[in-house]
This record gives sequence, structure tokens and C-alpha cells, in this order.
Amino acid sequence: MTDKYRTREERRRKQNENKKKNKPNRKLLMKRILLTLGITMLIMIIAGGITAYAIIRDAPELDPERLTLAQNPSIYSRDGELITSLEAGENRRLASIDEIPQVLIDAVIAVEDVRFYDHFGIDMRRIGGAVVANITRGFGAEGASTITQQVVKNLFLDPSKNWTRKIQEQYLAIKLEREYSKDQILEMYLNAINFSGNRYGVVWAADYFFSKELSELTIEDAALLAGIPQRPNHFNPYTNPEGAETRRNTVIALMERHGKITPEEAEAARSVSVEDQLNPSETEPFQYQAFIDQVLNEVEAIEGIEMSDIYTSGLKIYTTLDTRLQEHVEYVMQSGEVINFPDEKYQAGITVLDTKTGEVLALGGMRTPAEGVRNWNWAVNPRRQPGSAIKPILDYGPAVDELKWSTYHQILDEPHTYTNSSQQIRNFDRTYRGYVSMREAMRISLNVPAVKAFQAVGIEKVKEFGERLGLNLDTIEEPYAIGGFTRGVSSYQMAGAYAAFGNNGEFIKPHTVTRIEFPDGQVIDLTPEPVIAMNDYTAFMITDIMKTVVQSGTGTNAAVSGVPIAGKTGSTNFTEEERQRYGIENGIKDSWFAGYSTEITAAVWTGYDTPADGWILQDGQQNRIAQHIFREVMTFAHEEREVSDFTRPDSVVRVGIERSTGLLPSDYTPESEIVYEYFVRGTEPSEVSEEFVEAEPVQGLQATYDEENHKILIQWNYPEELRDDFSFRLEVRAGEDGNYSLVDITKDLQYVLTNPDYNTRYFIRVTAISDSNEDLISDPVTVDVRTPEEEEEELIDLPDEIFDDEEDEEEERPGRGRGRGGNDDDDDDGDNEDEDEDDEEDDDAGDNGGESEPEGEDDEDEGENT
Repeated sequence: MTDKYRTREERRRKQNENKKKNKPNRKLLMKRILLTLGITMLIMIIAGGITAYAIIRDAPELDPERLTLAQNPSIYSRDGELITSLEAGENRRLASIDEIPQVLIDAVIAVEDVRFYDHFGIDMRRIGGAVVANITRGFGAEGASTITQQVVKNLFLDPSKNWTRKIQEQYLAIKLEREYSKDQILEMYLNAINFSGNRYGVVWAADYFFSKELSELTIEDAALLAGIPQRPNHFNPYTNPEGAETRRNTVIALMERHGKITPEEAEAARSVSVEDQLNPSETEPFQYQAFIDQVLNEVEAIEGIEMSDIYTSGLKIYTTLDTRLQEHVEYVMQSGEVINFPDEKYQAGITVLDTKTGEVLALGGMRTPAEGVRNWNWAVNPRRQPGSAIKPILDYGPAVDELKWSTYHQILDEPHTYTNSSQQIRNFDRTYRGYVSMREAMRISLNVPAVKAFQAVGIEKVKEFGERLGLNLDTIEEPYAIGGFTRGVSSYQMAGAYAAFGNNGEFIKPHTVTRIEFPDGQVIDLTPEPVIAMNDYTAFMITDIMKTVVQSGTGTNAAVSGVPIAGKTGSTNFTEEERQRYGIENGIKDSWFAGYSTEITAAVWTGYDTPADGWILQDGQQNRIAQHIFREVMTFAHEEREVSDFTRPDSVVRVGIERSTGLLPSDYTPESEIVYEYFVRGTEPSEVSEEFVEAEPVQGLQATYDEENHKILIQWNYPEELRDDFSFRLEVRAGEDGNYSLVDITKDLQYVLTNPDYNTRYFIRVTAISDSNEDLISDPVTVDVRTPEEEEEELIDLPDEIFDDEEDEEEERPGRGRGRGGNDDDDDDGDNEDEDEDDEEDDDAGDNGGESEPEGEDDEDEGENT
């Protein structure tokens, strides 16, 4: 092939010319790329600028009046009445920057905004670190707010965490810095920050925690105060001294690092314990404080709302509080005029809520009037072992729901152990009864049948059932079947769980707040959604068993006259080590009663903080205080309410079983040859004659004492379509002991018992009887009422001539009782002499047995016998 170039030089020249031709093409390409990128960036900058401008344009104005004082929250009752408005005059005291000591300023700046006096409202270095954290750990992982930003956020912006609010916050912070000096901004901040509950500003905090003026604050005092606002209620040293001390020491370390104090001063400050610092000031009792504390807990738990937002954003908080009932609960707990508490250290906690909605109506959290916010709340805070009160939730409820056990289901009460364990499960009296029905096992609170029910269902299914009722059961073992919890429960949790049984199986989380309104009109609805926790047949059948507990079992002292009540007792024992260490004899650790009507649910815990403070004596008085509190509160709660009995769903059938059918154990000895029980429809025994199916008990039985005429009026209802076919057997028992006596068999729906004895508790029992079939009878329904003591009428001195020298004669008139509660005026808690001598069947002492101890601890239910 002939080279087209004549010389090498010509070839090189031609190649260079080609290279020159290609060069302009590459340059053109780069220019196009750069131009495109520039246009894109310009568009983004313009778009970003337009967006930022729009956001900034919508930012609120810096209102000087709002800069003077933050807006405080207002709390409303269920009726929409204002409970408390946390007014500044009551909860905030202002100080000028000149009155605030340098040590406190140094502490606050060191922990909140170390470059406060150097930046222009926003801190670019902190923003850079926060951006990296938000990219790597998600938006909101780390904040970069300066003190200036916190001021404008608290006073002008809503609490949401988003870019819009952040941009507005930064813009307003820069604007604020232009219009006010650093010292003015710092003064605003120090007067506005929250120090837990409804306390604002450093003046109030210094007085509340230390009883000091600002000028008297030490380094450790200043560090403690500076650390609280990050999480005011968590770092409150009265309720969390360990957490507060850790936070305080962090502030001290930052003050040392930034040269505000010397290493020697830092070490000296750290050596002082928080407990030694505290010196609470004298304050007036706070009304409804147990309830309000729980309101604040719930609001603080709302995702996206910061602590400072709650106390400075002018919120309207609408609650479920029934002020009348709350006042009565506090009266029962604190007055000493209703319940005869053994001593001041004996504690109690009660939660009262609406059975159908889960709305908390009242909380009894303390035995003494509150002297401030964030008190220890015995209704909500403690986690105590529930004893036998847990049996409906973890044993028999799951057995009905999963296995469709009937109320009559027979369980062999015999020596028994936990699975894969040699630990013996004992009943309260160390005896065994052979075959018993599920109803009877719960009525007298036997432990062995309860554990067997738990084992029959299985831990996983039991756990699921309990968690649907709001219990935290991350760890669960077989001793939980009789209340031997590792961590325990509160009355708040127990009330929520029990209410689901009275609400046809629907669980609604207990709550004190229904909604929150912001000044800009934004509303947050906090009403929980119902959860179907169990089948309706489970709710009804367990309820019916627990009605028996109150009518004739371990819970008779909790009965409320005229109100169908279902409930369960519970108590727990000390470990052997505790008994030896504190010399405990005939004592229990916790005593419970939880129960409900179709309208109201209440759960009561009683006991001592520690064994060093004392223990509950099994004397028939102290271990029944929980039941007496329940009865007093529930009697009052139902005074203005129409209450119906629990309605049997179509999924449940009522069956009468004859001894001759062979379905009853050979040694079963009921009062009659027929026992009536409930079965899940489709599981009832086919051998039973239809003549023993469906005999409705009476409804709405009430007994009231007529003081003016000195008589007892007894009334009841019965389905109208059945009245012509049934009569009603009325029986009465006077006093705690003795037998029922037949008073009348009538077709009427009322009876008047004339001339009853004074100062006597009457038990009335009504049974429906078929007119055409003598074997067809209903379960008896029982109610009780107490007559008052007889009072003598005071004599009036009149002139002798009126009587012609005859001697004055004394007239007697009926005494005035305490009303619907049925207790004597002279008997503080209903524990009169008769009640103190009740049989042990009314006593549920020691019924958990599981405790929190490992194998080897007694599984006993001492005192829960009949």
C-alpha cells in the first residue's frame, strides 16, 4: 500500500491539523455542561429563595407584649369548666438581668448556648453539626437551637418539628437580635423557662427547690437549675434525684471546660449531693393535683411536642376530670373521717374511670393534700404485685376466650407444681377441694385452679390476652398466674384492664386528656381508639363470676347497695427473707380490690412503701381497707347515675344442670339438685333437659332506707314478657352472720320491710321462680343496706306549769344515717364490730403466693377462704 503522504513531515503536519480541529469540540462540550449546571443551580437558588421568602413571609410578627411573658396552659374539666389557669402571677416571678447572679448566667450559657454572646441569633457551627446528625440519624436527631431561637419558638411558633418552623425560627431569631440586646434576650429566656409542672422562671425555681433568693445560689445550685429545663419533669430532683444529680454534674463539667469555674470549684460542687441541696419552700395545697400531674404526664408524652411548648404556648387542655367525684376521692383518702387508716404511713391509690369510654374521672394518689406538682402518685406511679386480682386477666379470661370454658367448667384442685419445676403451688389454707367449678375457684380465690387455667391456655396466648388489656408483659412466667409479677402493675393499669370486661370486651386505654387546642386554632384529638380485647362471651361470663365474688365470696365488703358490681380481691405476701428481717407475723404486703359496674370502674391498691414502714395486718380490718375505699367511692359515684345490670349476649346460654345427668361431680352438694351456669353457645351439654335452660335473674335490685318512716324499701325489675310466668322469692338476713329467712313469695316488683332493727346491716336476696315449673329458678340476686343508729331527740326545757309538775319524758326518733353508703356516722370506714368479725371468706390476704421470688417461694392465698 502506497503512503498517501510524500514525506514524514507532511504526515505529522496533517495529524497536528486534525488534532486542532477536534479541540474546539471538547471545549464546546465542557461549556455546555457548565452552562447547564449553572442554570440548574440558579433555578434551585431562585426556587429555594422563593420558598424561603414564602415561609418567612408567613412568620408571625415579633409582638413586644408576648416577649414580656409566655402564655401559660389552661386546663378544663370534662364539663368544660376551667380547673386551673397557670397564671404568671401565681407561678412565675420576674427578675431583671441585673438581679440574676453571674454564676447562674454562666451555668445556663455553658449548657444551652456557649457562643450566645458571639452569634447573631443562630449558631452556624452548631447548625453544621446538627445537619450531619440529622442526615445520618434522621431529622430531629439533634437540635442546634440557640437561646434566642428558644425564646422565639416558645413565644411565637407552634411545637411541630419541620423545616418550615425551623426556617421561621431562624429568621425571627435574627430579627430579635437586631431589635433587642443580648442581655434583654437572656432575661426573657431566664424568666420564661420551665422548671417542672407549672413553675416558670429562675426566681420561682430558686425558691421552690432551695428556699433561696437568687443572690444566695451556689455553683451546685446554679448547675442544678440550668440542667432542669432540658427535660423539666424528668430532671425534677424531688422525683428523680439520681437523674438530676447526673445532669447537674454534666453542667458543672461544662462550666469548668469553658473556664467559668476552676477545677477545685467544680470538684467541691460535685461533692455535694442533690438531697443536701434541696430545701423545699412552704406552699399551699394544690387542688386536684394527683389528676393534674397525670394530665401533664400524658401531654408531655405526645410525640412532636416539646416540654417548653406545653408550658409556654398558651395551650387549652381539655380533660376527663369529674371535679365532684375527685373531691370526694380526696375526702375519702385524706380526711380520716371515712376510712380508719392504721397510721400515716399506710398508703393507698385509686383510679376511677368510665367503664364505657376509658375516661379517668378521678385519681386518689396520696394520703395527704398536695403541696406542689409532681408528687409521688400512688394511683399511677408504683408497680406492685397484683396477687389474685390478676386471675380474671391472665387465667380465667384467657381460658374462656381461647378454650371456651363455661362458668361451670370443673378443675381438679389438688397438689400441683409449675411446669418443669418442683415448686409446690399452695392454696391459702394449705388444703385442696377436689373438683371445683371455675366460678367457685374464683369466688374463694383458689391458686391451684388458677395456675392450671394459665397452663391450659399457654404462656403466649395468655401474654397476648393481657397485652390487649394494656399490661406490659414483655417477661411473663407461670407465677404471674397468681400475681407473682417481677415488676408489678398500678391501679391505673388494673382499672383499664377490668373496664374492658364491663365494656363487652372492648379495651379503651385509660386517659385524662381528650384534646388540646393551640392559640392558632390547631387541635389535637387524643381520644384513644377502642380495641377488641376479647369475645363478648368472655367479658360477660367472667363478669358474672366476679359478681359472685362480690355477692358471696372474698369481696362482699366492696358491695354497693343497688348497683350490680363485679370485682376481685387480691393480696401479696412477703418473702421469707423479709419476714425474718422485719419480724413480720400475720402480715401481707399489698391488698387490692378492682371492680366495676356497667358505668364506673375503680381499682384500689393499699399497703406500705417498704416493710420498714410497716405491713398490713390480717386482722379483718386493715386487709379490707381497699374494699372499703372502693365501696365508699363507688357508692358516691353512682348517686346520680342510672345503672343497669350487665346484659347477656346472644353468644351465651344459661343452663340448669341436674345431678342425675352425671355432669356434676359425685361429691357436689349444692343447696338444690340443680346448678345454673353459663356456656358459650354451641358448647352447652346436650344431655341437659331444655326445661332447665334460661331462667333470668331479677334486674336492678335496690334496697333503700326510709328514715322518715323507719322502713326499708326493696325494688327490682324483671323482663315484661316473663312477669306473668314468674314469682319472686324474697329472703332477708340481718347481720353478717346467720341464715336467710323467707319473707315472702310475691308477684310484685317491690316489698316494704317495716320496723327494721337499728344499726344493722340487712342482706336482701331475691330469686325468680317459675309458676309452672318448680325446678326452673334463677340465680339469686343480693343487695345490702344498713340502718343507722337510733338517736335520742334532744329535750327542750319548758316551764314547769305546762306539765303540771309531771316529769319530762324522753322521746326517741329514728337516727340519720350516712345516706347511700350505708355506714354509721360513728364508724369511720364501715369496719364496725360486726364487720371486724367477718368470716375469713371475706379476706383475700396473701393470695398471690408467687411474689417476684424464684422457685421456693410460697404460693399462698392466705385468708381468702370461706
